[in-house]
Amino acid sequence: MDKAFYISEIDENIFARIDGKSYKKNCPLPLKELRYLHVLHKDLSGKTLEGELICNVCIAEQLKEIFTKLFAANYPIEKIRLIDEYDADDELSMRDNNSSCFNFRYVSYTNRISLHGYGLAVDINPLYNPYIKTVDDKKIIAPDNAADFEDRTKNFPYKIDENDLCYKLFTAHGFLWGGRDLPDEKDYQHFFKEEGIIR
Repeated sequence: MDKAFYISEIDENIFARIDGKSYKKNCPLPLKELRYLHVLHKDLSGKTLEGELICNVCIAEQLKEIFTKLFAANYPIEKIRLIDEYDADDELSMRDNNSSCFNFRYVSYTNRISLHGYGLAVDINPLYNPYIKTVDDKKIIAPDNAADFEDRTKNFPYKIDENDLCYKLFTAHGFLWGGRDLPDEKDYQHFFKEEGIIR
């Protein structure tokens, strides 16, 4: 199993898949600071699937350990595909419940580079763990098909809360969680670090 969980540099073949998509022309992050991560994961039926992420080099080993432990515990993650398979469209990826990491983009409704743009944030089962924010007195839920999962008192598959193994593993590795650690919004899918980022 260990051979299925591995980290590699961004070679020509991988770069060809992300060039102009998640790795946009104006991305300030050098390729040498990114890593490709191959993992295995289980879906709700217990089927073993292959997964791919691109992340910052400084969290690559931590993510490898987290996903190895999630797989060993049969923790369900529906999809882990490079967001480039969705043309780096975050909404499309979330709507399809795809878990992902690196994507150079800006924080919604701001001009700040997202931590995803540095490869320092991971979204897990995003359809069932939506992003919720009020903008100009209007509630925003992303993805836009996730309204059924806004109420966190309900029980449903793939739900992340503070009793969840995914939460426990990420926070044990020093990650913050968007369901608790963001001041003006909730982002239940979102685990992140801010190491070395100047705001």
